[in-house]
Amino acid sequence: MSLPQLRIGVAGLGYWGPNLARNFGSLPGCELAYCCDPSEQARARVAAQFPGVRTCAELEELLADPTLDAVALATPVPTHAELATQVLEAGKHCFVEKPLAQSVAAGELAVAAAERTDRVLMVGHLLEYHPGVQKLKELARTGELGERIYYIYGNRLNLGKLRADENALWSLGAHDVSVVLYLAEEDPYEVVAHGQSYVREGVEDVVFCFLRFPSGLSAHLHLSWLDPHKERRFTVVGSRRMATFDDMELERKVTVYDKGFDEDSRTYGEYITRSGDIFCPRIANVEPLRIECEHFVECIRRGQRPRSDGVSGLRVVRVLEELQRSLDPAALQAGVGAAGAPRAT
Repeated sequence: MSLPQLRIGVAGLGYWGPNLARNFGSLPGCELAYCCDPSEQARARVAAQFPGVRTCAELEELLADPTLDAVALATPVPTHAELATQVLEAGKHCFVEKPLAQSVAAGELAVAAAERTDRVLMVGHLLEYHPGVQKLKELARTGELGERIYYIYGNRLNLGKLRADENALWSLGAHDVSVVLYLAEEDPYEVVAHGQSYVREGVEDVVFCFLRFPSGLSAHLHLSWLDPHKERRFTVVGSRRMATFDDMELERKVTVYDKGFDEDSRTYGEYITRSGDIFCPRIANVEPLRIECEHFVECIRRGQRPRSDGVSGLRVVRVLEELQRSLDPAALQAGVGAAGAPRAT
């Protein structure tokens, strides 16, 4: 017996919203019912792309429709937590782009709303759904890299767009923090960040983050939009092997290095380096956003918690908030947003 159509609306039609609309509109069993944005020009572009889809300027129109099942939010970061809470309290399932909130306090309100209304809340931490990151997770979890993981490091670099309303930590770090927490499967007990503002005073263009975990795992992140290289790469170093996920590679997304140290049988207590094969496992060529949208729909239909649910999204915000506090201890005395975190405009 076929399931009823799941009616979904997308709010926020800037850079990312049309991609969500494209994916939800093409999923079997889904109907893209609304596209919402205050910009008339943005609505006109989407109306031409998706004929027959209702467009509107106000989110309230979506929330008032009793036949609408879910809303996907791709609105500006400062609105995420508040609008997600409104969507959930209106009885709709909610997909919200990352980060979930500007602060832990705001994120907690959205998570509480999901629990109270028994609706699905999913945060768009896209890389957690990337087949390459999934392979990295599999290699770490199954012991292919060794009995334990020593450390993880990530580079997210580019000569990118200068921002005045958020620093490199909040603009770029949500991706990398989510991946580190996903791979580590534990929360850090120590987080430290150092950054510099070179182009715009008070807005860090480059940030270096260090995280230490109870298991002994450590992680380092280099975040910058002031760099000659464009990199989106993670490396996981295990006790037996090492692996790299490189999102800039077209085919070799994941590379495994059979490298490390072996105890020298000839000399007790001495170690020798081992340099074995290098191989690239096959990675499915599927759009990560498609996988992410399918997961959201499946969780609604099955009544399951998403991989990147509200609690998971809140963990990311908590780490970002602590890193921001480390960057500027005085910045968060009055709440996140005083320094480099996203601010409402």
